[in-house]
Amino acid sequence: MQLWLIPFFYAAASIAGSLILPRLEARYFAYDLNLSISSAQAYLSAVASGMMALTGIVFSIAFVLVQFNAIVYSPRLVVWFTRDRLLFHSLGVFVATFMYSLGTLPWIDRGGNGVVPFFSCMLVASMLVASVLMLAQLVQRLNNLQITRVLHALGDIGREVIRETYPGITVAAPRRNPDANPRRVPASFALSIKHQGKPRVVVRIDIDGLVKLARQADCTIVVDCAVGDTLLEDMRLLHASNVTSKLSETELRKFIHLGDQRTFEQDPKYPLRLLVDIAIKALSPAINDPTTAVQAIDQIEDLLARLAKCDLERSRAFDQDGILRVIFQMPDWADYLTLAFDEIRQYGANSIQVMRRLRSALADLVEAVGSDRAGLVKAYLDHLDQSIERSDFDPQDRAAARVEDRQGLGLSHRQED
Repeated sequence: MQLWLIPFFYAAASIAGSLILPRLEARYFAYDLNLSISSAQAYLSAVASGMMALTGIVFSIAFVLVQFNAIVYSPRLVVWFTRDRLLFHSLGVFVATFMYSLGTLPWIDRGGNGVVPFFSCMLVASMLVASVLMLAQLVQRLNNLQITRVLHALGDIGREVIRETYPGITVAAPRRNPDANPRRVPASFALSIKHQGKPRVVVRIDIDGLVKLARQADCTIVVDCAVGDTLLEDMRLLHASNVTSKLSETELRKFIHLGDQRTFEQDPKYPLRLLVDIAIKALSPAINDPTTAVQAIDQIEDLLARLAKCDLERSRAFDQDGILRVIFQMPDWADYLTLAFDEIRQYGANSIQVMRRLRSALADLVEAVGSDRAGLVKAYLDHLDQSIERSDFDPQDRAAARVEDRQGLGLSHRQED
């Protein structure tokens, strides 16, 4: 659902309620609040005018804080913050309180009867209390924009994406060598689908759906794009080989979900990308905050340790008969390692604190990953040492930078012979 519909539904419900509920109350539940006419009108007018002022002030502060923190952390976090449903529910409650207060005002002393509707006024009071609670929640949510909370939130999202992506990325089935499959037939024709239109980002690929479609057509589909790619005009989305029956291009396109920007869905690279963005922004000369970079590396290391336990080389999907149906692209261990550490190593080359934390992270990963992946981590560790040797550090600083320290500049973990 589009987020702008949330306050719209609140406003529509409050307008409908203000047209129906006071009429029902006047006809069937004509209870008087025992409040003077002028006091009731002042009460409802104050609630209505106050809610509009509160809405303007609160959301002005909210978006200023969001923009400020997005500039400090990463511009790509703006969308993440502004998609928070609490913002839209808060706006909806504030607008609903304003609209219902105005709708109740005409029923005060309706037709000169001197009656102040009891239930409608109590409902306005209840909505006012709800608005205060929403304001408190909103202030608490703004407090979550602290750097530590942002890093932990990104780490939590990354861990969830990893759990969702790798266990279910392919159809569980017995696997056989596709080249030895007797049911394979020569290709009668091939199908290639290209992107048409403005640049779009691949946000999700429905592998299971492609497997079913390929099984129906008895073919193999090769996906040429990956989640997170930006597609330009005439870039190929996918192509099919060994096609023995007609495939619908429209149906195939439905399984490649496109959007205006990257999302976390099916993309473990994206939370890593945002964590790296925060780290290198903190290492910029304008900010000079290596401690933030160290805190980002804490989350990055945890995500890499979890990725190390996954089958990152799984880029083929089989049907229930074990026949290869879909070939798609997924990042491997080297891709994740490069994404996680390259830019931090480059921009933090002159920070002893960052070098020590990077070295500690790589040393821990050597113990956490398998033998093949450990070789890549050791090679990267050697590359890090070479970067330290080429740095502007003096000999004493070089020796300090090569010390493993999980806090950056805190507790040294020197290896004893």
